[in-house]
Amino acid sequence: MSFDLVLFGGTGDLTWRKLMPALFQAFRHGKLPAGGRILAVARDERTDTEYRDYIREKFAGVDEAKQPNADEFARFAELLHYRRMDLSQPEHYQGLKQWVDARGADTVVLFLATSPNLFPAICGQLGAAGLNGPHVRVVLEKPLGHDLASAQEINRIVAGAFREEQALRIDHYLGKPAVQNLMALRFGNALFEPLWRRESIANIQITLAESIGVGTRGDFYDQTGALRDMIQNHALQLLTMIAMEPPPANEADAIRDEKLKVLKSLKPFTRESVARDVVRGQYKAGTVGGQAVVGYLDEAKVPAHSHCETFVALRTEVQNWRWAGVPFYLRTGKRLAGREAHIVVNFRPVPHPIFPGTTRANRLIIKLQPEDGLELHLLAAKGGGPTSSGHEVLSPVSLDLDFDKAFASERVGGYERLLLDAIAGRLNLFVRSDEQVQAWRWVEPILDAWAEDSGGPRPYTAGSWGPAAASALIARDGCAWAEEQ
Repeated sequence: MSFDLVLFGGTGDLTWRKLMPALFQAFRHGKLPAGGRILAVARDERTDTEYRDYIREKFAGVDEAKQPNADEFARFAELLHYRRMDLSQPEHYQGLKQWVDARGADTVVLFLATSPNLFPAICGQLGAAGLNGPHVRVVLEKPLGHDLASAQEINRIVAGAFREEQALRIDHYLGKPAVQNLMALRFGNALFEPLWRRESIANIQITLAESIGVGTRGDFYDQTGALRDMIQNHALQLLTMIAMEPPPANEADAIRDEKLKVLKSLKPFTRESVARDVVRGQYKAGTVGGQAVVGYLDEAKVPAHSHCETFVALRTEVQNWRWAGVPFYLRTGKRLAGREAHIVVNFRPVPHPIFPGTTRANRLIIKLQPEDGLELHLLAAKGGGPTSSGHEVLSPVSLDLDFDKAFASERVGGYERLLLDAIAGRLNLFVRSDEQVQAWRWVEPILDAWAEDSGGPRPYTAGSWGPAAASALIARDGCAWAEEQ
């Protein structure tokens, strides 16, 4: 299958830091379809050779195991092309169409690796130029909009140029192997489904923690914040995959229909519940990994009196028969104690304990990063015989499955998987427009409440697990975050 992959923003951070390494890995693994071209477009003048040299230099910053040797890069570079485009000029889109039409590839994928505020203008121009035929797909990076109204406007313009099945809204978390294993865990095995409900589960926690700060992206991040950057998309997508009902088939719309039902079932926020059930924080100076780091307000390009949140923890519920009354806790932040992403399913204790002193309930931990696997925490007898009182002593043990060790072959990264799916037209792991709009509709009351709150985010020390209020939030239900258990 021949394809043309056009990267708008071809010299930008996302392209050289994520997309090009992912495309090279697909090429190295032999998964990139033969007969492909990769065209980068940007404003500055470059030849194909100059662009290839630029990408080769950027590969020096990639993990060593993922860096190409000279021969690999020479072969990969044959796929790379460059074209100067001013995205505001209609004639430049006509020139792009001529470049694409001259070869007549089976599939054309247009990846918008630009600022999201350019999406409406680009999609409008693509439609006007006729770059929206049935063999064309457009990939939209997050964040899709700044709030509900802007998201709806982007979707309106995109829908004016592309059919829904042509518009692929990408969430790179959905490409992670561990996230894909959520579906396999739940719907490919008989073990957990009978327990996957309110009668057996006490609470569910989703943590997306980063140890890094905002780096050189202070100006962008200050207009975004943790709620828009992580909760509205990544965290909610994970929640839907944990809470969804079994779809009738492993097909894109069947899966996305069930995810949408979960989003519509989330308990809506009010001004009062935002104050009670949502904690926002902002990191101050501290120590991370043994190194002193500055606070958010001292980062480059951050306004001196910013109220931007770098941490969010919240409590919500899925109001349906399966999950009624089960708290879902979502947490994300920068400059936290570690870089890790995981989902913790805390089961209810046994209804009638016959082993004295046993209070620890079972837990399932789905590890997303940096490790990729499952931990099942159980209780077992030590085997040393009963105590002097005649009672058996139970101790916590865990079953630990490391997917990287279990599957010896090279595992496909998130962007690599999603780029290959975009080329092949597999839509299961892309977000539908109604999902995206419903997620914005759910977080909008939080944004509105914060806009009226002059108090701002709570400070927390870099290298900690966030404000103390986040621990208090979950402690009200008699629970604790995973690292506190």
